[in-house]
Parts: sequence; C-alpha cells; structure tokens
Amino acid sequence: MNHISPATSLLEVNNLVVEFNTDKGVARAVNHVSFSVQPGETLAIVGESGCGKSVTSLAIMGLIPSPPGKVVNGSIKFQDQELTTLSDKAYRKIRGNDISMIFQEPMTALNPVLKISTQMVDVIRNHNQISKRAALNRAIEMLDKVGIPSASKRIYMYPHELSGGMRQRVMIAMALSCNPKLLLADEPTTALDVTIQAQVMRELMRLKQEFEMAIVLVTHDLGVVAETCQRVVVMYCGEIVEQGSIDAIFDRPNHPYTQGLLRSIPIIRETKIARLPTVEGMVPDLFELPQGCLFAKRCPHAKEKCHQQSPQLTEVMNEPKSSNAPLGHQVACFYASEVQYES
Repeated sequence: MNHISPATSLLEVNNLVVEFNTDKGVARAVNHVSFSVQPGETLAIVGESGCGKSVTSLAIMGLIPSPPGKVVNGSIKFQDQELTTLSDKAYRKIRGNDISMIFQEPMTALNPVLKISTQMVDVIRNHNQISKRAALNRAIEMLDKVGIPSASKRIYMYPHELSGGMRQRVMIAMALSCNPKLLLADEPTTALDVTIQAQVMRELMRLKQEFEMAIVLVTHDLGVVAETCQRVVVMYCGEIVEQGSIDAIFDRPNHPYTQGLLRSIPIIRETKIARLPTVEGMVPDLFELPQGCLFAKRCPHAKEKCHQQSPQLTEVMNEPKSSNAPLGHQVACFYASEVQYES
C-alpha cells in the first residue's frame, strides 16, 4: 500500500476502501485508493463509467449514502485533519465551506421547487454569520463572476427556467460562494454541447486562479484533462492503475488501460477522421471480480501471471521526478516496461 507524506498536501487519501451492501452481496466500489492533492493544483481522476471516480469524490465529501454504503478502511485528511472520524455536525462545517463539490447533473442537484436565490442564500448563510441581504448580494456577485448575464434578475428564477449551461454555472457559483480551498468537480460539463463545455471550463480555471484553490476534476474527457490539469489518476474497477504528472501520463503511459484510453481520443488527420481504436471487452462485475489483474481479460499483453496475481502500484523506473508529485509516476502492471506506447 502507498502512504502519502503530509508535508505539503492539502488533501491526502490513503488506502481508501468503500463498500456497498446490496441484495446481491457486498460490492467494493473503491479498493485501497491513495493519492494527494497539493495546494493550488488541478488533479484529474479519469476512467470509464463505474470505475469509482464519483464514489471517491463522495467519500471525500462525506456523502456516501449509509446504508448501503460505507467507508470501511483508509484515511482522508484535509489540512492534516482526519475526516473519516468526524461527526455529521463537524463535517457540515467543512462541507460547502472549505471543501465544495460541483455535482454531475445540475438539474437533479438543484432543488426544482426553490428559486436560485433561496438555495444560494441558504448555503452562504449556513457558513457565514451575515444577513440575508448580504448573502443575496454575495450570491448575485458569484452568478456574475461565472458569466450569468442579468444575474440580479436570473437569481429569482427556478432551475427549470435556465438552460443547461446556466444551471451548471449556478452550481459552480454555489460551490465557490464560500471561497473553498478544495473544489471537487464531478463531470462539470456533462450534457453540455462542446461550445458551452469550453466556456464553463474556461470560467472554472479562471476562478481557480482568482480564489487560489485546488481542484479535483472527475472526468472521462481526456482532452479537458490535457488542457487544465497538472496530475492524473487513472482508475479501473475501483483501483488506481496509474498516476503521475500530465506529461508522464500523456507522453509515457505505462499501463495498457491508460494507453487504450489515450488511443481512443479522436484524431483528425488531413481531411478525414482516423479509425477510432477501442478498449475491447467490458468492465468486470463488482460481484464477480476475477482473480489477478482486473484488466487482464481485456489486456492484449496479458500473460499467465496476470490472471493469477494482482499487481501493486510501483514507481516507474528511470522516470523524471517532480517536486509537485509526492508519489511520482506509478503503475500497477507486471509488464509495464515491456509495453511500448505509440500514439
């Protein structure tokens, strides 16, 4: 297992295990996950749907539904404070104040029967001893910062009266209204068209600089990751299979799964789009996990050992070290050094 040095980390996640008790049995959605987030950096968590990205974020926020879910092992430290042992009351003081989250679908995250003004003012006053008028002014200021025109009028609208892009901006404004030190952004551009996606991400990165906060970006969009992040965590079936700096992951990916994800990015060559490679097969059922490496059945380089033993995250040999990445470039693959990546 890997343990993070607490020297400069804003957030440290060590050996996190999250399980869900269901009628079919126990499903381990997150399995011994460890990573850190440094002050002011943007860390991406990438992988296919169902790989544990969102569950990891919800665990950090203390929002795993219990029952059926539970953090059964591991540590989550924010500024050296252990979060997993906090009471609900103590967690609420941190959640939305020091740590905020942009949820994946704003139409379900926002209350459909309450005006935007009511929802934002409640969040702001919950963490600040200020009047309703001051909170309302703060809410309008934040809506203006995220690019909502006529914010003083639109704040009195209901969520259904706003477009998808506007609702997403409201979610960002709400998440940033208390000046958090860490923002968890779970697929912040889901269901938006490409133009609006770009606008929302530009606003998010601009606000990151303005508020001097760190961001954990949960996404499957590697194009966004390449443009906005400093480090990347690649998850598969609840486990981290590779992590490192943006240069290491995009230029020198060592895990066959990471390589497959990168090859799946559409590339336009001259006047036509090249045939798009895919990662063959399906993610294993969490209730019937195979022995050995969980990616082995889909891996074109798998050998007998891969089906019998589980590889652990280890440092990639001869990899340039980065002062901003306590764990450096790590990969969980027995034959990583033998697998060459060609873009």
